[in-house]
Amino acid sequence: MTVDVLVTTAYLHPGDEVDRQLQAAGLSTRHEPEPDLLPDDERRSLLTGVRAIIAGTRPLDAADIAAADRLEIIVRTGVGYDSVDVEAATGRGIPVCITAGANRQAVAEHVFALMLAAARRVPESVRNLDSGAWQQPTGRELRGTTLGILGLGSIGKAVALIAAGFGMRVIAYDPYFDEGFAVANGIRRADLDGLLAEADFVTLHLFLDDSTRNLIDARRLAMMKSDAILINTARGGIVDEDALVDAVRDGVIGGAALDVFAVEPLPQDSPLLRTPGIVATTHVAGATREAREESGRMAAANVIGVLTRTDAAQHVVNPGYSAVPV
Repeated sequence: MTVDVLVTTAYLHPGDEVDRQLQAAGLSTRHEPEPDLLPDDERRSLLTGVRAIIAGTRPLDAADIAAADRLEIIVRTGVGYDSVDVEAATGRGIPVCITAGANRQAVAEHVFALMLAAARRVPESVRNLDSGAWQQPTGRELRGTTLGILGLGSIGKAVALIAAGFGMRVIAYDPYFDEGFAVANGIRRADLDGLLAEADFVTLHLFLDDSTRNLIDARRLAMMKSDAILINTARGGIVDEDALVDAVRDGVIGGAALDVFAVEPLPQDSPLLRTPGIVATTHVAGATREAREESGRMAAANVIGVLTRTDAAQHVVNPGYSAVPV
C-alpha cells in the first residue's frame, strides 16, 4: 500500500502531533522503521508512490529520489540539507525544503554549552571525580574575550546576541555580511584569516558545500591563537578532523568542542574521542523539545500546503526547481 507522506525523522512518531496534523489534512502517513538500519533496497521499496518525504539525517541519494516515482516535495527537519541530493531532486522538479529558524535558539544555546564546557574544562573535572581524583583545573572566563563567528546567518546572529550577555567582543565573517545587524549589535566585520588570528573562540555557522569543505584545515588552524578554542555545530566536513586532532594534541590551538562530524555516528575508535582538549557531543545542538516540535510543525505545514495545492513550497533550497516539469 502506498502512502502520501513518508516520515524518516527519528524523533517523529506515529500518532504524534505531526502525524495528526498530516492526517487531519487527509494525508496518509508511514514512519520509516529504524531509518539508520534499514537496507537500501528495502528502504527504496517504501519510497514507491510516496508524494512527500519529511526527512531526517539519513542521506537521500539520487537512487532514493528516483525510486520515489510520485514525489512532489522533500522537507528536511533542520537547516542542513547536504544529506539530500538536491541536483537529483531539481532534475525531477522536486523542491527540497528546510525548516529554517526552528532550531536557531537551540543551536545557539548549545554553542555556549560547548564553549563553557571547554573553557571551564568541565569534562575533565567530571572524569576526575569519576576516577576518584579531586583536582581543580584552571579554566577561563568568557567576559572580555573575542568571539569569532564564521557565518552570520540566522544561528550566527542568535549566537552573537547571547555573546553580548557574556560581555564578549564579537567579530564575524560572512560572504553575505549583514551590515545593518552588525552595526546595530556592535559586531565588527573581519575577513576569514583575520578572524582566525584574532578570536579567542571561533564558532562555525556555515553550510557545507564545495567552498567550505575542509575550510578549517591545518593551515588555518595554525593561524589561530595557541589557546583559542574551536566550536563546530554546523557540519563536520567543514573541519579537517585529522588536522584538528594534530593541532589540539600539539598545542597549536587550545582545544575544540564539536557536535558534528564528517562521519556520523562517530566511530568509537575516532581520535576525536581520545584527544585531551576535545569535547564531543552527539549532534544534539538542535535536539531540544521546543526546536523539534517547531521543526515538525513547519515540515508538516509545508507538506500539507504543497500536496493539497493550498500553498507553495516554503524555504526552498533549490529555487530553480519550479522551472522544471514534474
